[in-house]
Amino acid sequence: MIGKIAKSLLGLAVVGVVVSFGYRQGYDDRDAGREMRLARSAAAQEGDDARKGSYYPNTEQLADDEMRVIALGTGMPNLTKAQKSSGWFVELGNGDVFLFDIGSGSMENLHALRPDFAKVDKVFVSHLHTDHVGDFGALLVGGWLTGRYTPLHVYGPSGAERPLGTAAFVEHQIQSFAWDLSGRSGRLPDAGGRVEVHEFDYRVVNNVVYEANGVTITSWPAIHALDGPVSYKLEWNGLSFVFGGDTYPNSWFIENAAGADLVIHECFLPPAALAKYFGWGLAQATNVSTRIHTEPTAFGKIMSAVRPRMAVGYHSVLIPELAQEILEGVRQTYDGPLTLASDLYVWNITKDRIEVREAVVAERAYPSSVTPDYNSAPRTGFTETSEFIQSGKWAEYTPPPMPERR
Repeated sequence: MIGKIAKSLLGLAVVGVVVSFGYRQGYDDRDAGREMRLARSAAAQEGDDARKGSYYPNTEQLADDEMRVIALGTGMPNLTKAQKSSGWFVELGNGDVFLFDIGSGSMENLHALRPDFAKVDKVFVSHLHTDHVGDFGALLVGGWLTGRYTPLHVYGPSGAERPLGTAAFVEHQIQSFAWDLSGRSGRLPDAGGRVEVHEFDYRVVNNVVYEANGVTITSWPAIHALDGPVSYKLEWNGLSFVFGGDTYPNSWFIENAAGADLVIHECFLPPAALAKYFGWGLAQATNVSTRIHTEPTAFGKIMSAVRPRMAVGYHSVLIPELAQEILEGVRQTYDGPLTLASDLYVWNITKDRIEVREAVVAERAYPSSVTPDYNSAPRTGFTETSEFIQSGKWAEYTPPPMPERR
């Protein structure tokens, strides 16, 4: 029975399917009023103190021609309070939003931003290491609770064999969460608990994996650990965002990322610093840093070849003395615009300028209100515990009557 329920929650899409949804803004009157009171123009002047240094979520409207990228996680598989694993939130002036990677802990920072989760339904994964997909369950269930009433769409690469691809990963994740998903049946919108997978061939260079609403996202192979990882490029309205995932320096990246506006590529710890950080031997640290990942001087060489408007290094441990080593390594080989990213850094991108700030969030943030469409979305298959469990209810307590659903 549980297996059937879990399978019913998983929808597998064929390779190359293009998905596009149109949503209403969906805020209730309270949220709409708050947005109008606090909104500031995206075209603020350089001297506007309100935009210096800090970004306050849901207080600024994106201009029609503006892109915003927020780092949800920039660190390693071993999480710290300051740095979660890989995750990137991209918002466009046309109203579209996208996630790139959902590494362990990254959803904590996404929820702190209080997005409209009715729109957060598309995630593009670079590869299947836990520090890039470990928060799958948190996104699926947390987003479902917080406003998503349509299926979650997961885009990701195939592997050298089917068990190593995105579709198999999602299928087994759904099976592992069978109790969780079944227990919410009927209480939450039916479709919000479903997943549609769009698996594509990782070997195809400049592969169009998504195209809708003026947005095109392409992929190409990355070199990391096993066959399967990819890098992505999002193009919209004359702007371009590149996310490398994890990768050894490769010619595909140089060719496809050249001249992009914001280019994110891993900038790993150099061998000696990695050995010091983990207590590893230098041989192991050198193998990981320079054969599986990209160390700082190599990152700099890549960016000198790509020449982006803004280079972004991530996948580092920004402990002060290690951050200095990373920076010195990069500057040996690259002298252009640079951000060494940490969690909740924010980039606002237009054709005229790129602004880098840090988001200010509450540690106990309320979610944004769900939309009317969420509240009216179909809910069926209501689940109950068995007669045996029901028989254990305490007779001294009677719950209040249920109100009519609205």
